[in-house]
Amino acid sequence: MRRVEVCPHSAAWHTMFEEEAVKLERVFGEACIGVHHIGSTAVPGLDAKPIIDVLVVVRDILRVDAHNATMASMGYEAMGEYGIPGRRFFRKGADRRTHHVHVFEEGNPEIDRHLAFRDYLRNHAEVRNAYGALKRQLAQAFPYDIESYIRGKAPFIAAVEQEALAWYRELRGAPPG
Repeated sequence: MRRVEVCPHSAAWHTMFEEEAVKLERVFGEACIGVHHIGSTAVPGLDAKPIIDVLVVVRDILRVDAHNATMASMGYEAMGEYGIPGRRFFRKGADRRTHHVHVFEEGNPEIDRHLAFRDYLRNHAEVRNAYGALKRQLAQAFPYDIESYIRGKAPFIAAVEQEALAWYRELRGAPPG
């Protein structure tokens, strides 16, 4: 049973992302449009589970499955959509998870959702600190229950995501919605 572990932010997480991004760019080759560090490990100053979340943007999501064997050779388990239509999800590290890779096709709204949330937390210290405190509290309350930990974060994330998306779109000069 995996322990829900929330740690202080580590500068090493960015390096771990960059090393993995190079490998993922090679795997997906010409189909790869971009690789982004997302999730809590991508937000300096935010406590996080020490799992690097990577968002890969590709031209055609249907071609991603052809790379499952290569991803497996790098230690990744292919999980298919894993609850989010239009995504391909890979996890690395079994019970000692180190990386999650979320692959979306260019134009998928999930891309902006992830980037907006990350950037909002990077730019709003009070929200980042409240989220970190909530995560620590939930990890302490549910040390071996990842589902309860995730459910406990969901209302906070849902509320902040709406603010974050509006902020992100305004910042980029995009129309709301």
